[in-house]
Amino acid sequence: MSKKSDRSKWRSETKAVHSGTLRSQFDETSEAIFLNSGFIYSSAEEAEAAFGDKINRYLYSRFGNPTVSMFEEKLKIIEDAEDCKATGSGMSAVFASLASYLKAGDRLVASKALFGSCYIICKEILPKFGIEVSFVNGTNTEDWEEALATPTKAIFLETPSNPNLEIIDISQICKLAKVYNTKVFVDNVFSTPILQKPLDLGADVVIYSATKHIDGQGRCLGGAILSSEEFIKDVVTPFIRHTGPSLSPFNAWVLLKGLETLSLRIKEHSNNALEIANYLHTKNIVSRTIYPSLNTHPQNEIAKKQMKAGGGVVSFELKGNKDKVFKFLNKLQIIKISNNLGDTKSLICHPATTTHQRLSDDEKLEIGITQNLIRLSVGLENVDDLIDDIEYALDS
Repeated sequence: MSKKSDRSKWRSETKAVHSGTLRSQFDETSEAIFLNSGFIYSSAEEAEAAFGDKINRYLYSRFGNPTVSMFEEKLKIIEDAEDCKATGSGMSAVFASLASYLKAGDRLVASKALFGSCYIICKEILPKFGIEVSFVNGTNTEDWEEALATPTKAIFLETPSNPNLEIIDISQICKLAKVYNTKVFVDNVFSTPILQKPLDLGADVVIYSATKHIDGQGRCLGGAILSSEEFIKDVVTPFIRHTGPSLSPFNAWVLLKGLETLSLRIKEHSNNALEIANYLHTKNIVSRTIYPSLNTHPQNEIAKKQMKAGGGVVSFELKGNKDKVFKFLNKLQIIKISNNLGDTKSLICHPATTTHQRLSDDEKLEIGITQNLIRLSVGLENVDDLIDDIEYALDS
């Protein structure tokens, strides 16, 4: 006789469809959208008890909302995390996670290869609050060891990095961090929890821009922070409650729908991206193709160890100058120019003049962002059509 299904043993795809749903008295199939800002109390005594944390209930949608809670619960279960807190955008998740934990006099060590706005937070914003920030070459273990020899409160890194897809050995960095009693914060946006689980590799905090693959269709903004129950409830939640980077209930509902198909989409993104990376690798006009699953990638062995696939982003350099790159971008017909990524539509951008424009020329060169570097977020179109589109633009 077959056994009753054990929820704790459900696979990611099943969790994404069935977990976290908080049904109302109407027993709806899809999650409900609670588009209210406030909640009603049966008495003044109940309101007093609620605000005094003597009873657990919703108070105000800036603090918590049923639809937002469902998104947090579902993502928490997929990630295998103790707790999750949603935010209004990916960048609010990055800032809230770091700013809620660090204070004046603390020290942060970050990898140099970061998304442009993440780099600005570390280089310009956190130091305004008296937080010391040091940058290292994330792929160089000796750099990390040297930096951590000075007392450090937190480490921040993204892997694969944006846009050069550098792969940092998460397990190795986390082992070093434990020696120095340092928390590790990982931006996992390119991999999603489908391809890489930093918490399983020893990280303390995982951060997402849910705007990217979790939504996956360019519809709304959102972010998420996942960590231990203690860190989310005692550190992150009070910060978000009082500073207000809350996720809207409608966006939470859209993101809930995105989570249901995330696994299917990520697999197809990765399959298409690998095929395009292999194609680009054969073109003489392409001087360098960067993709974690290619054996030419300098951290290919690490990628195979900690990622299930290479993800949906391919970066490459064309021979020539910026004018040639722009001519190529402008000739594309299916692939659209946009700074977003993780969409069903294939999107392409020139990082040096868009996502990383605010970095100085020296800072760009230091992390490999040249004028002929292109970042391609591969969508869910037919891959042969995408290759034909690239072929036409290259030939032009």
